[in-house]
Amino acid sequence: MASPPRARTWAYEAVLAVLSDDLNAEQGTERARAVAAAVLAEAGEPGLTETVVVLSSTLAEALERIAAERGLLAADLAEIWFVD
Repeated sequence: MASPPRARTWAYEAVLAVLSDDLNAEQGTERARAVAAAVLAEAGEPGLTETVVVLSSTLAEALERIAAERGLLAADLAEIWFVD
C-alpha cells in the first residue's frame, strides 16, 4: 500500500491538476485522470485507494472549517456541494 505521505503528494497533484486551468476545466480533469492513472500504475489499487482516502479526509477537514465559519454542519455543507 502507498505510504500516507506519498498518497498525500498524489492527492495534492490531482487537486493542482484540476485547479491549474481556469479556462479549460476539461484539461484540468484530464490532468487529474493522468495523475490517477500514474498512481494506479505505480502503486496499484491500494495506492489509488489510499489517495482517495487522503483526498476525502482533506476535503472533509476543509468542509468542517468552512461550515464552522458559516454556522453550518459539515454534513449539510457536503450535501449542498455534492447532492444534485
